[in-house]
Amino acid sequence: MNLKKLVPISDHFPYFHFPKKKCDIFNGRWVRDDTKPLYRAGSCPYIDRDFDCHLNKRPDDEYVKWKWQPFGCEIPSLNATDFLERLRGKKLVFVGDSLNRNMWESLVCILRESITNKSRVYEISGRHEFKKKGFYAFRFEDYDCTIDFVGSPFLVRESSINGKNGSIETLRLDLMDKTTSMYHDADVLVFNTGHWWTHEKTSRGENYYQEGDHVYPRLKVLDAYKRALATWARWVDENIDINKTQVIFRGYSVTHFKGGQWNSGGKCHKETEPIFNTSHLTKYPTKMRAFDNVLREMKNPVIYLNISRLTDYRKDGHPSIYRMEYKSVEEQIAAVGSQDCSHWCLPGVPDTWNELLYASLLKVGRGSWKI
Repeated sequence: MNLKKLVPISDHFPYFHFPKKKCDIFNGRWVRDDTKPLYRAGSCPYIDRDFDCHLNKRPDDEYVKWKWQPFGCEIPSLNATDFLERLRGKKLVFVGDSLNRNMWESLVCILRESITNKSRVYEISGRHEFKKKGFYAFRFEDYDCTIDFVGSPFLVRESSINGKNGSIETLRLDLMDKTTSMYHDADVLVFNTGHWWTHEKTSRGENYYQEGDHVYPRLKVLDAYKRALATWARWVDENIDINKTQVIFRGYSVTHFKGGQWNSGGKCHKETEPIFNTSHLTKYPTKMRAFDNVLREMKNPVIYLNISRLTDYRKDGHPSIYRMEYKSVEEQIAAVGSQDCSHWCLPGVPDTWNELLYASLLKVGRGSWKI
């Protein structure tokens, strides 16, 4: 392939290798890279215990030694100093479910690694655990910037109505979650929603989904998901100042449960390398097809981090049973029946999502991300 002459992006980091034709940085393969990970396992104190496979004594570490290689172009290494310089005086916010929390913690750890005085990076309320739903903000003092996480697993509003036998939980497909005031003024917004739509109540869809005063006796989950995305898209178009804020939507992260689901004995334990045979990969998720249709109708520009296929390869990257440290062999044996094959070990796969976030912001080149 003839690549056009390479031009340095800045003094800080390597070259973009983009061919003349448009290159899809999300279409590629995983290649071995012994320079990984971007931060040493065990070095970052801000990884939730559930994601810290090293601390939880996962015996292998080959899963951190892979790099995403797009077909037809190179992506720049994530230069943490450059990333922070471009965020100087600004606010980047992740909004979504625990998979976005996975990505948020990854970025905090990547950027923290470049800071000499680590005490100048801290969660503003002094917290070290982030599982409880809420708002968390990491301040990078040297750059006067924050990297925040807002828990909002559906993006739309969880609500309730009075039923015959008391209060009934509903999901308002026509209203954004009340958390929007926490992030509407951010400079970079990274949204996701997807995984909570697979839980029993949402997937069954009986007397749960609500629009206005109407609660649907039954509504298919994909229809509900489309309506929720349309509400999100409308909110972005009507409330985001595109001269200030870059909006990103991170796609669906593929799970690898074998022999059951997350709550029925599904397993990914003892997987130590990616899938190499592409015929074993799944189809493009229907939820993301729905998102594609919504995205086409939006007025405001949105970067789509299409990470579904690259995560599909990585059956080796999940915590599986290494979600905690076990006090006995018996405890560990019992844990085989309850594995996490949807979230990701850190360091690990979400580090690559952040590399692609960095590359995408540079590629679009708006505001402080101009090359």
